[in-house]
Amino acid sequence: MGLFAAVMTGPEVGAIATIVLVGESAHSVLSDIFRPSRNRPPAFEAGRILLGHILDGGDAVDQVTIGCEQPDTFAIHCHGNPMIVERIMTLLQERGVELRSAESLLAKMVSEKRANDSIAVEATLAMTKAKTVEGARIIAAQTEGGLSQKVRQWSLEIDSVSPDEIARQASQILRDSETARPLVSGCTIALIGPPNTGKSTLLNALAGCEKAIVTDIEGTTRDWVSCEILMGPLAATVIDTAGLDADAVAASHDEMDPVAQARSVEILQRADLILLVMDLSRPEIRIDNRRLETLAGKRVLTVLNKSDLPTRLDTTSLPADLGAPVRIIASRATGLDDLIGAIGRTLGVADLDPHVPIAFTPRQRTLLERLASTAAPSDPAATVSTLLHGPIEG
Repeated sequence: MGLFAAVMTGPEVGAIATIVLVGESAHSVLSDIFRPSRNRPPAFEAGRILLGHILDGGDAVDQVTIGCEQPDTFAIHCHGNPMIVERIMTLLQERGVELRSAESLLAKMVSEKRANDSIAVEATLAMTKAKTVEGARIIAAQTEGGLSQKVRQWSLEIDSVSPDEIARQASQILRDSETARPLVSGCTIALIGPPNTGKSTLLNALAGCEKAIVTDIEGTTRDWVSCEILMGPLAATVIDTAGLDADAVAASHDEMDPVAQARSVEILQRADLILLVMDLSRPEIRIDNRRLETLAGKRVLTVLNKSDLPTRLDTTSLPADLGAPVRIIASRATGLDDLIGAIGRTLGVADLDPHVPIAFTPRQRTLLERLASTAAPSDPAATVSTLLHGPIEG
């Protein structure tokens, strides 16, 4: 059998790219260009996730994770810069690897795996869409361990484990899946607050470039601006909403303001996390109570901006249920590491075990919901079998 490699992600710039390497001597090729972080010979065993660097001679090309899916199948997850991807593919080609298109390589892999390991096939396909290296690592961990291992365990013990116990475990997997979702699929973070508190400046600081208009004129952001940002292990779509200030809308003759306000409310409804940005140097809160009501039940993190100026805001007047505040200076990009850490903790991903079983496709979630529902009549054995061997979507 020959050696083949393909870039499984799209040609556009993305946070993460996935290269799949297949062949009986694939591990030998990787041994030549991969150095594990623990500085010991890599153990390319099925089910392992390896973290380290791809090397070109003595130069580090990129930090990567390698998912050992099968004895002869490996997924290299690197950063999505096209120059990095091209350099890794060149290294593989120089070592006798035939470069193929993603379609032709997937067709071969799926046809071989479809009959007996649906979760492994779905993992191969899902890793091409992972938003971060950490997300790819979580998906890769589902092929031999994680979800695959848990479902195989259910299959072996189906006659001795009660449906209630399977339902309890399936419910836990669904909860863990929701926690892992921001890492695997990305998340949406909305910036809200009164006008001129620094939302646009914060967006630019997080993005590291100008993505929103920044000005001292209140209410400049009449509509919303979004930006894809990599924050540590998270890939986030950060949205700078129009200022949620009813008084400003009433006083304005700009007919777009009410429209922008309505769009802001829609964004809040679908956001995974809301950053409420307040100006410490100004005494008044100026947030319409009706807008505060839209935050009920949402994850909210309060961000106190302009902490380098004299404090005039009475922070004790902030609603207690809006989260412990984080102090920053957006104009100087100060405090962003603390903010990113607080975002991870608020979303629950900071301490997530990457090997925990999760569902990462709609098919898996539907079947797990069926197992988790003790009220609905179902055949656990048939559902478990479908999870392992059933037809995949697409």
